[in-house]
Amino acid sequence: MPRILAHKASLRAVLAAALTALATTAAPAAAPTSAGPWPGTVTLAVDATDLDHQIQRVTQTLPVAGPGPLTLHYPRFLPGTHGPYGDVAQLAGLQISAGERRIEWRRDTLDPYAFLIDVPAGVRELTLRYEHLAPQNAGQGRPTMTRQILGVQWNQTLLYPTQVPAAAVRVQAQVKLPAGWQAATALRDPQGRVAQADGQGWVRFAPVSVETLVDSPLFAGRHAKRVELDPPGTPRPVALNLLADEPGLLDASDAQLEAHRRLVQQSDRLFGARHWRQYDFLLAQSRHFGGIGLEHHESSENGVRPGYFKDWDKAIASRELLPHEYVHSWNGKFRRPADLLTPHYNVPMQNTLLWVYEGMTQYWGHVLTARSGLATPEQSRDALAYVAAYLDARAGRTWRTLQDTTNEGTIRSSRDKAWRDWQRGVDYYDEATLIWLDADTLIREKSGGAKSLDDFARAFFGVPTAFRADGSIAPQPYTFDDVVAALNAVQPHDWAGFLRQRLDSHGPGAPLDGLARGGWTLGWSSTESPFAKNAPSRDGKPRPADFRWSLGLMVTHEGKLEQVAWDSPAFKAGLAPGLTLLAVNLQAYTPERLAQAIDANREGRAPIQLLLKEDDLYRLVTIDWRGGQRFPVLQRADGQSDRLSAIYSAK
Repeated sequence: MPRILAHKASLRAVLAAALTALATTAAPAAAPTSAGPWPGTVTLAVDATDLDHQIQRVTQTLPVAGPGPLTLHYPRFLPGTHGPYGDVAQLAGLQISAGERRIEWRRDTLDPYAFLIDVPAGVRELTLRYEHLAPQNAGQGRPTMTRQILGVQWNQTLLYPTQVPAAAVRVQAQVKLPAGWQAATALRDPQGRVAQADGQGWVRFAPVSVETLVDSPLFAGRHAKRVELDPPGTPRPVALNLLADEPGLLDASDAQLEAHRRLVQQSDRLFGARHWRQYDFLLAQSRHFGGIGLEHHESSENGVRPGYFKDWDKAIASRELLPHEYVHSWNGKFRRPADLLTPHYNVPMQNTLLWVYEGMTQYWGHVLTARSGLATPEQSRDALAYVAAYLDARAGRTWRTLQDTTNEGTIRSSRDKAWRDWQRGVDYYDEATLIWLDADTLIREKSGGAKSLDDFARAFFGVPTAFRADGSIAPQPYTFDDVVAALNAVQPHDWAGFLRQRLDSHGPGAPLDGLARGGWTLGWSSTESPFAKNAPSRDGKPRPADFRWSLGLMVTHEGKLEQVAWDSPAFKAGLAPGLTLLAVNLQAYTPERLAQAIDANREGRAPIQLLLKEDDLYRLVTIDWRGGQRFPVLQRADGQSDRLSAIYSAK
C-alpha cells in the first residue's frame, strides 16, 4: 500500500480508502461481514499444568448459527507487536467434533492462519481440542513455561470466527494451574473479584469479548506477591503483581514500592484520567522465563532478569520498562492510531503513527521514571545522553527516514541486524523521544514557561472514557491531523511542518534542538558513566565492551565483534560483525588492554594493532585512531534555562 502522508491529505480519508481496497483484495474470511454479536458464548479451557513438556492443552466449545461453511482464524497481527507475529506453527493436534461426530477441517492454502470447516445440518456447537506448544528454548521463540513461572497469552490458545468483529464474540475462559501457584491478570472472576484457583487448580473468569481476552494475558507462578499501589477503596485501582524464580527476589523495600506508587500518582497528574476498570502490572524476574515488555489496556506483561529490586542502586535500565508500558494504557490502547484500529487480528495493521504510539510513550516513560523517583535526574540524563549519541551517529539516516522505520514491524525484519546503524531499525522509539523533547521545550520557550507538553497530554489523553454496552472500554482513534490540532490548541505553531521535517528529513545528525533548548548539550567523557557501566545485558552474559564512539566497536566478553559502526575507523580497516578479536598489540585481548591501547595513541605514536580470526583465517589490522576513549555525557549549556530539570521534576 502507498505510504500515508498525513500532511498532504486527510489520514481518515486515506485510511478509509485503504481499508476498502483491502476488503476487496483479501480472502473473504479476513474481514467481518456482520456487525452483530456471535450467537452464544465461546468457552475456552487451558490446562497449563504440563511443565514437563511445556504444553498448554486447550478445549474450546464454539456455538454456531447453523450449517454451512465456517472459517476460524488463529490470531496473526498482534496488538503491541506492530506486525504479523502470531505463530500458528505453535498450534498442534487440532481435532474438531460435534458430539461424537468428528468434523474434518482444512487449511486455507493462501492463508495458513485460516481453518475452513463445513458445519453439518443440525449442529449448534463445535468442540475443538488442540495444544499450544510453548517454545522449549529461546531459539524456538520466547519461553513462556518454566518450573517457576508461566504465561498464558490467550491469542496463542484461541481459534475464533472473523465473520464479526473480535469485540462481538464473547468468551468465558478458565485456566488450570499447577498446585499452589498464584495467577495474576486483569481478568476478574464472575463476581468481579481477583480470581483464585479452586480445589482442582482451575481459575475461572467472567465472560468477556475476544478483544478483551486477547488484551488480558495471565502470568502465574510458584513464588508470587500482589502489592496494591492505591489506597483501599480507590476507584479503578492499580496493583503490582510480582513473580520470580526464587522467593527472595520478591522482597522490596518500602522506598522501592513507594517509587512505584509515585509512578501511579505522577501519571494521574500528567493525564488527568484513568481509562480502565482496574490495572495490573505483571512483573516476572527470571533467568528462564522470556523477557518481555508488552502493553495492554488494563495490564502489561513485563519480564526482566533477576535483580530488579536487589540491584536497585546499580542500574536503572529495567526501571524504565514499567513506566513505558503503563503510559501505553493511555497512548496506544485507549487513544489509538486510526490505522491500527482493525476489526480483528487477521486484518493487516498499519503503523504510520508509531512515532506517536511508541515514540511519545517512550518520552513520557522516560520522564515519569524521573518524576516518580524510579531513577534520579542524574541517571536519567545519563540515559538520555546515550540515546542522543547513538542516534546522532545513525549513518542510515542518509538513505532511510524516521517515518520509514515505522514499517519495521510489517517488514518483520531480523532484530539482530549486521549493520544496525546503517540499516536502522525501530528508531521511532528513541529518536521520537528527542522529537517530543524538542516539542516540549519549544512549547515552554514560546509560552514563557506557562505551557508544556504536559498540557497536551492532559487534553489529548484525558478525554472522557467511552464504555461499550458490555462494560469494556472503547478505544478512541487519532490521526496526524488530530495530534497537530491538539498541539496548536496548547501553543500555536507550524506543528505539521515541525513534525514532518523531523520525520522525513535525512539529517545530518539526530534532532538535538530540544536538548539544547532544555539547557544541555551532548558532550564526551573519557570514562563511562555509572549508568552505562552497570547496565545489565539482555541475555544474562557479561555486558559487551563499548568502543562505539572511538574505534566503532562493541566487543563481547568472548572477543566477538557484536557491532561495527558503519564508516567508523574499524569499518574502514575492514572489520565486520562476527569476527573474533584475539589480541591487541600482540597481547591477548581484554577490554582493559584495548582501552589502554586506544588512550596510548592519542598523539599517533602507537597505532592500534588488532589480531582477528575470521573462520580459519587470521588477520592483523592497524587502526590509527587518535581521539582516545569517548563516552556520551550531557553538559550544561551556558546561558540557557535548565528546562530539562523542570521536565524531570515531580508534579
